[in-house]
Parts: sequence; structure tokens; C-alpha cells
Amino acid sequence: MKSSLESGEPCVRHKCVKCCIETEMPLTEEDIRRISGLGYKVEEFSVRDGKKFRLKNKFGRCVFLTDEGCKIYAFRPEGCRLYPLVFDDSLKKPVLDELCPYREEFDIKKSDLERLLRLIEKLET
Repeated sequence: MKSSLESGEPCVRHKCVKCCIETEMPLTEEDIRRISGLGYKVEEFSVRDGKKFRLKNKFGRCVFLTDEGCKIYAFRPEGCRLYPLVFDDSLKKPVLDELCPYREEFDIKKSDLERLLRLIEKLET
């Protein structure tokens, strides 16, 4: 049985953190507010990439990745919630990221595709 993207169940079950290594996950203003609300300073968890922000890496790993997994899992960025669903610029459509070894265990719904397209719009403004 396939799992919803939001659940992240295959990642948790397989203890997979492959997408958390050398992450380039972009952050929306909402992501930054949500994570800051946990008591983190923006500069502790993000880096500026031009006018945009993305998650910071520490020693090649997402700053929130611990030996037990993501320490802000319930508050993780929208892009993390949607992963492994990504937008392929060359194909001009959403796809399941080849980097994810468990991508076929996710059930992608129309609402996930819509959320991804809304996320892209937010990140481009």
C-alpha cells in the first residue's frame, strides 16, 4: 500500500535521509516564520541564495538532521513535505525525484500536484 506524501512514512520506515544530504531546499516566507516560531534564528537554519532563502547545511547535512532524523519534522518546510515530488524544469512538469530510492512507495494525488505548483509560484515571487 502506498503512503501519502505528507506522511513521509516510507522515509521514516526505511530511516532514509538521502534528501537531507547537501540539501538545496528553498524556503518560503511561511517556512521561515514557522521555523523561527520554534525559537530558531533565521541565520541558524537558512542561507541567502540571491534574493531567496534555502535550508542551511552543516557538514554536508541539513542543519536539522540528527541521528534520529529531522528534529523539526512536524514543522519542516513545504518542499520537504512534498518531496520526492519535484518540478522538472526540462520536462516542464512535476516528477518523482530519481534521487529518492523509495519514490514508488508514495501515492501522489492531484492535491499534491496543486500544492507543488502553488509552492513554485510562492518561491518565484
